[in-house]
Amino acid sequence: MRELLDVLDDWRADGVTVARAVVIRTYGSAPRREGAVMLAAADGRIEGSVSGGCVEGATAEHMAAARDAGEQRVVRFGISDQQAWDVGLACGGTIDVLIQPFVPPQAVEAARVSSQRRDGGRVVVTPLPPGSPEPAAGASVLGPAAAVPEPLLVHQDGRLEGTLGAAESDEALVAACLEALSSGTSRVLELAGQQLFLEAFPVRPRLVIVGAVSVAARLVRLARDLGYETVVVDGRPAFATRERFPHADELIVAWPDEAAAQISLGAEDALAVLSHDPKFDDPAIAEGLARGCRYVGAIGSRKTQRERRQRLLARGLSEAQVARLHGPIGLDLGGREPAETALAIMAEIVAARHGASARPMRELAARRARP
Repeated sequence: MRELLDVLDDWRADGVTVARAVVIRTYGSAPRREGAVMLAAADGRIEGSVSGGCVEGATAEHMAAARDAGEQRVVRFGISDQQAWDVGLACGGTIDVLIQPFVPPQAVEAARVSSQRRDGGRVVVTPLPPGSPEPAAGASVLGPAAAVPEPLLVHQDGRLEGTLGAAESDEALVAACLEALSSGTSRVLELAGQQLFLEAFPVRPRLVIVGAVSVAARLVRLARDLGYETVVVDGRPAFATRERFPHADELIVAWPDEAAAQISLGAEDALAVLSHDPKFDDPAIAEGLARGCRYVGAIGSRKTQRERRQRLLARGLSEAQVARLHGPIGLDLGGREPAETALAIMAEIVAARHGASARPMRELAARRARP
């Protein structure tokens, strides 16, 4: 949804109404994940995707009908392997898509606020029409149309706007939403006799890089392409310059511990320490581990890592905290050029963010295929 905000603003400025489709469930090798969004303007323009191109035409027709009727419904699409192949995808799958006659303002606000890292993430909770396709119902294609209900909203601090009507249900909903924010995934929740779509809008991920070295410049570019906000920290003003880092969102000339307080380094952040100087490395790593950053990695050889870990323990960090350090930083891709090193680091950061193994897909596929 975030990547479509500018398009939505432009279309609304043109005075056209806009319908929305969002993937709420996937089965098999579906092309897009839950939360993927497609917009369709009343003048025929479309942006975004729910399937990578397989069923967008049919989805647009459903969106036009929903916009005319002022009702929402859930549609199940089975995407064949041939359909997927025709639009350049490897394989098909099945998706459930929520068709809405307009873009909920709660979703727009949640997307804006989370992308700007204001007030934390949010989850927009949309009750699905009664009788919508059940998770195990393979033959159902179209759920019944229904009036658009007022969504509920759960904030990252646990506040709930709205209610399911019972305190126990509300508590379970908040817990499920906070879990969705933590994992960064949207999903359907069965609760209190109804289906609820939890649309997660976690804060925009941020990568903090300590050490304005050549690898850092490549890493900033990769991170921005992947939607990360980027901050580069270095105590040397000649290194942390806009000329060397034109794509960084923020440049800070300071000691790492000072910078950590300045930017409120926290649990949602990834920290890459590249300065290769203990005067910068150790305080930066200590801050990242103590503040519970999602990822903390540091450049250096195995010998450097052993000595570093001893210094971190001497600083008062626990064994469990030090064990979270990714060092040497990055995956073993074999390359040594700055761009190759940046790719290895970014790949490990993404894997850590999603809780993935970072193992080759062919190995995972082989394991799943074993009886």
